[in-house]
Amino acid sequence: MLRVGKLVATNGLQGKIIFEHTVAQADWLKKDMPIMVELIKGSLVPFFVHQVQRISATTYHIQIEDINALEDAKKMVGKAVYVEDNVIQKEASDSPLAWIGFSIVDTNKGGIGTIEDVIKMGPQWLAKLTINEQEVLIPLVDDWIKDLNIKNKFIRMALPEGLIEIYTQN
Repeated sequence: MLRVGKLVATNGLQGKIIFEHTVAQADWLKKDMPIMVELIKGSLVPFFVHQVQRISATTYHIQIEDINALEDAKKMVGKAVYVEDNVIQKEASDSPLAWIGFSIVDTNKGGIGTIEDVIKMGPQWLAKLTINEQEVLIPLVDDWIKDLNIKNKFIRMALPEGLIEIYTQN
């Protein structure tokens, strides 16, 4: 499963929801497509999309199964949305926002940690991890990324010497 966005607001009284996605291309979401919604941290619940209306390159108005009233839609706001890897395989390789949950593996040090969030600062994407109970931001520099494995959800990187050591000292 790949995280593809978030349900950000309600729209109207019939339970429509505004879905903001992080996938580079906007035309991947289709009617009757299954999506997984993280209703509780670590628990994904499947829903089918009954109506889709593209609003912008990153926004859809959607109607999902069993959500037919404003009150029900409000409970969905703020929840992360996931889809099967194969649905957006090509698009995920182009969008660092789809890499949340991926492991970062350094070519020299091995496993570093799991990406908890991805932040864009100017033109640069940063992966947020926690190492030794400290927040760490690792630049997602193309030259440092040696392998992006969508299926196994890891990014092999050649990180500069000393970048991780400042966080791993006791």
